This record gives sequence, structure tokens and C-alpha cells, in this order.
Amino acid sequence: MTIVSGDAVRPSAAPTAPSSRLGSIDALRGIALFGVLAINLETEFRVSIFQQFLPRTPDQGLGGLVDRALDIFIDMKAFALFSLLFGVGLAIQFDRLAHNDQRTRLLVQRMLVLLGFGLIHLFLIWNGDILAEYALAGLVVLPFLFAPTWLIAAGSVAFLALYLLQPVLPTIIPFPDRSWLVAHVGEANRIYATAGFSEILAYRIKEVAALLPLHSYVLPRTLGLFLLGAACWRAGLFAAARRSAAWLRLAAVLAIAGGLGLTLAPFARAYSSPAGTLALALGYAALVLAAETTTAGARLLRWAEPVGRMAFTNYILQSVILGFVFYGYGLGLFGKLDSVTGLAIVIAVYVAQAIASRWWLQRFRYGPIEWLWRALMYGRAPKFRNAD
Repeated sequence: MTIVSGDAVRPSAAPTAPSSRLGSIDALRGIALFGVLAINLETEFRVSIFQQFLPRTPDQGLGGLVDRALDIFIDMKAFALFSLLFGVGLAIQFDRLAHNDQRTRLLVQRMLVLLGFGLIHLFLIWNGDILAEYALAGLVVLPFLFAPTWLIAAGSVAFLALYLLQPVLPTIIPFPDRSWLVAHVGEANRIYATAGFSEILAYRIKEVAALLPLHSYVLPRTLGLFLLGAACWRAGLFAAARRSAAWLRLAAVLAIAGGLGLTLAPFARAYSSPAGTLALALGYAALVLAAETTTAGARLLRWAEPVGRMAFTNYILQSVILGFVFYGYGLGLFGKLDSVTGLAIVIAVYVAQAIASRWWLQRFRYGPIEWLWRALMYGRAPKFRNAD
């Protein structure tokens, strides 16, 4: 929640006034949500998440192009950008509460409420949830926010280095072998496509344990990007974006070019691809920030701001919609659609959410889940309707 007055953050214990938000952060979050939706649908709703770890014959047609484009330009980059922005949000909230003697309690409560939402989402809606991981990572990051900016940045470097070095470090939680993957993908294809809610719920809960290696692998990156986002906010990068537009454009070009080079590098893929993911995510962020400093760029990106302001609601709603489309208690299309059709669904859902978000925020101050999150954090209900 962003409160800006000039270049300063106003300390307050009240929920953020929507008129005080920083548009560039909302636009970035809205754009990142498109990538999150695309990857979630293509790799975790349309097929089993474990399908990607099995050998497959490359599609030489349009589907192959879609798969390759998503892999190169979006895949983990969208999640990395989302993590960076979550860290920015943590730092903003921390600064807003600077003069409140209940700051630590409120911030911990904020993460615990998020954890509750995440666990509900994880078990009752979809086990690809990132909210629970973000809440736990947020609790780890909170003590760093009391430290000087240089220490936050050093923590970010340490966690990101750990993420990049994981291929040569001992494995904490071993990844399943090929025979398990084959059997599990076959079972997932049957259950998710044909079973009712109760059977899918039981299978979803059982599958959570199998997802732990993936979460343990990505956790250092999440922590590192949270801290990097916090450091960027503390350093005044967002407030000074207009004065640093030329540098942001240069950084965007260099980061995107370097990220693509690393992502496409035929050597040392275990190291170059994760590094490429980080570089591309940072390049995308710099590009949007630079665009937001111009009148034309800000106008062009304005459509994404309502989506970003309602990112929490939109994220949960995406899971509900895709669960109905792909699971047996809905249309049962799990494992039956190609990636081109999947991308068409992504675009349709996202466009609908962009229109609905704009309509909603013309009438209400917050998305419904954003409003509930604030109410539970502060222990009182903020104003909801714009007319209030």
C-alpha cells in the first residue's frame, strides 16, 4: 500500500488512501499478473506441473512457438517481478508505520493474515499458491527492514547468490525421480480431469508434499528479491524515476539484452538461465518505470494500474476460474487443450479482469480481498465505497 506526498512517505496507521498510490508500482504489478496467469495456466492448470520435467517431443507448429516464447520471455520472470514488487510493498508499509508504536505487531499481523489467505487458497482452491510462501518469506524479511539500506542490499545479494549457486550445493529436499514423475503425471491427468471436488481436494492436499522441492529451490530467490525491492524503495529509486529516466532506459536495454543472452546461452544452463531470469525481470521493471516517466508512456500503461491495484483479488479469481475450466467439477479440460488454446484463454481472462477492475475501482476504493486484508490487519474496516 503506497502513500506518497511529493517524494516522502506519510507515516500512518490507517489503510492507504487510493488517491495516494504510485501508479508505476500498480502498473508493474498489473503487467506481472498477466505473466503469472499465463504461466499458471500453461504449466500448472492445463497440464500437471510435473509434466515440464519429463522429456517431450517439441511441437514444430504454432504451439511450439507459444511454448518457446513463454519460456524465454515470461516463465519465472513474471514471478520474479512479482516478488520484487512485494518487497517494495513491504518497505512502503514499514515506512508508513514509522511513527506507530504498534508497527511490528501490525506488520507481523499483516503477514499472518496473508498466510491464512494462502493456506485457504493452497488447500481449497489450488495448490500452486504463492501467497503462503510470500507470507513466510515476508516474516523472514521483516527484521531486515529495521537495518540500514546497505545491509538490506547485502542480504539481497547473499540470498540471490545462494539461489544461483544451488546447482553445486547439497540438495535439501530431493526431487522425485523419473518413474515417480511418469506415474504422478498419469494420475494427475485422470483425477484432475474427471474427479469431483472432494477427490480433487484430497489429491491436491497429497500433492503439496511433492511440491516442497520446488518451493525450497525458489525460496532464496524470493527472499533476495523481497530485499532487493525494499532496498530499491529505500534508495529512492521510485521517487527519483523521473529524474533518472535516461539511466532507467539504459538499464532496461542492458538488462533485457543480457537476460536474453543468458537465457538463450547454450552453455552452463543451470547457472545462465536463473541469472537470465533475474536480469530480464529487472529489465522489465526498469522499462516500465522509464515509460511511466513520460506522458505518453504513463497514458499507455494506465490500463494496467487497476489490475495491479486489485492484484490480490485478481490472483485468487484467476485460480477459481481456471479451476472451473480445467478440473472435473467444472468443464474437465485438464490435459486436453494445446498451448495455443491455453494462451487464448489467458488473454480472454486477463482482458475481462482489466475491464472489471477498472469498473470496480470506479465504484469502490479497494478490491474485495484487498479490503478484507486491510480490515483484518488494522482491526477495523476501512471505507469501501468511493462515495463514503
